[in-house]
Amino acid sequence: MAAAPAAAGAGASRGRRLAATAAAWGGWGGRPRPGNILLQLRQGQLTGRGLVRAVQFTETFLTERDKLSKWSGIPQLLLKLYATSHLHSDFVECQSILKEISPLLSMEAMAFVTEDRKFTQEATYPNTYIFDLFGGVDLLVEILMRPTISIRGQKLKISDEMSKDCLSILYNTCVCTEGVTKRLAEKNDFVIFLFTLMTSKKTFLQTATLIEDILGVKKEMIRLDEVPNLSSLVSNFDQQQLANFCRILAVTISEMDTGNDDKHTLLAKNAQQKKSLSLGPSAAEINQAALLSIPGFVERLCKLATRKVSESTGTASFLQELEEWYTWLDNALVLDALMRVANEESEHNQAPTVFPSLGTSEEGGLPHTSARAQLPQSMKIMHEIMYKLEVLYVLCVLLMGRQRNQVHRMIAEFKLIPGLNNLFDKLIWRKHSASALVLHGHNQNCDCSPDITLKIQFLRLLQSFSDHHENKYLLLNNQELNELSAISLKANIPEVEAVLNTDRSLVCDGKRGLLTRLLQVMKKEPAESSFRFWQARAVESFLRGTTSYADQMFLLKRGLLEHILYCIVDSEC
Repeated sequence: MAAAPAAAGAGASRGRRLAATAAAWGGWGGRPRPGNILLQLRQGQLTGRGLVRAVQFTETFLTERDKLSKWSGIPQLLLKLYATSHLHSDFVECQSILKEISPLLSMEAMAFVTEDRKFTQEATYPNTYIFDLFGGVDLLVEILMRPTISIRGQKLKISDEMSKDCLSILYNTCVCTEGVTKRLAEKNDFVIFLFTLMTSKKTFLQTATLIEDILGVKKEMIRLDEVPNLSSLVSNFDQQQLANFCRILAVTISEMDTGNDDKHTLLAKNAQQKKSLSLGPSAAEINQAALLSIPGFVERLCKLATRKVSESTGTASFLQELEEWYTWLDNALVLDALMRVANEESEHNQAPTVFPSLGTSEEGGLPHTSARAQLPQSMKIMHEIMYKLEVLYVLCVLLMGRQRNQVHRMIAEFKLIPGLNNLFDKLIWRKHSASALVLHGHNQNCDCSPDITLKIQFLRLLQSFSDHHENKYLLLNNQELNELSAISLKANIPEVEAVLNTDRSLVCDGKRGLLTRLLQVMKKEPAESSFRFWQARAVESFLRGTTSYADQMFLLKRGLLEHILYCIVDSEC
């Protein structure tokens, strides 16, 4: 008796499918009206009623319509994906279907990112658009979240490889089809769930990149304390994963831009700060507190920020990550810069090129390991720069937050400032060729260049570190601290208490401290330099607070006043 209702339900489902097919054909016995089916699907997406998924059509109709519209068989593949991805499925056939769909979208997304418009113009409707229109995005979200469902007390599982394919397809669709990223951002439970997929190294990079894109358009900031087992998740990241995770953290710990230009006035900012204090901590401040509660988090960031290039990831794992970057489009411009830097160095050394142009290997990736025994030093440096600028940004935001004093103590304890001082000449303000600075589609003065961005983040960090805090004297070395004491003694004035309280084991080492190094490069900057503003802010922050005769004399001895006067009267600056 139980079979009768089931059969009736199946019959009703077939009836609805035939009715939908008839409507799309323009009536029984008619021919398909061009664009009519896509219009109905689009309306269904917006209203939530009517045609919304491929499963609402018969396979015969989709095949016939595909011959006219050149949909690359995507609706039929989605129909099969629905049939093979139900709760009791073993997902084996489901994964093979995803393997068919993936290249149809990835090539289109690659063409979109590299601005190969000829490729995208071959079809009337892009594959990613068709995939989304026939319900592909919503279906993949359901498949990915199957592990959250329990059947008879057991949670469903899907393989890392299958998750990776789903994430790749979702990201490619977000790249090419407007509105998809915003729709995903509205699914708060899905966004939180994505964080759990970062526990696997196989799916980490794909997940992190998709999360970053989603958070970039999300209207409301997510709460990191809602992420399951956040402390365990972050603590288990290796250093490469942690550096990439900082790209996500940059969005979650920064105050959201409300789009109101009036807030940029000092009066409006002051009013906003008072209002924030009365309302309690914002989502960004709650996220900052959540991160600071993770054992060893700040210490690991300091180690990432200060490690030397020779201490960074080994060649083998770096090359593996580059291959992932190549297949993962968000990093295409970064990889483009890395590849060109490597080729330039190889040509300069008159040696065989270790990394040929993109797409020369059989699989469209990088050549096999045996052909890349040596990694150019310039590529190692660029790799480290990309990591450090993300880490420095996170540290800078934490330094400006409610827990500023706590962060200051940690940064001092873990010797961030001496470490940056040791990297100043070799990495942060290293000498370089102009061509190595420019990403595809950018000019030499663009602030998007990794080298330039690193310098600006470094200068912003110095400004935040020095601003109204006694730890600013860690920017000096022991000899320079003695010079401050001598200035006070000679002027017969009390020595600055903060100088006396400075822990000499935490200050800069070497012949010059970080502040002195900054003054030296500031005086050498060309007239048209965009760094002068940031350099001046960093130096000015050192002088903020209670007026210190010793601090002023220290800077005057190093020619700061002459340089400032020259910049003021020089019409080219």
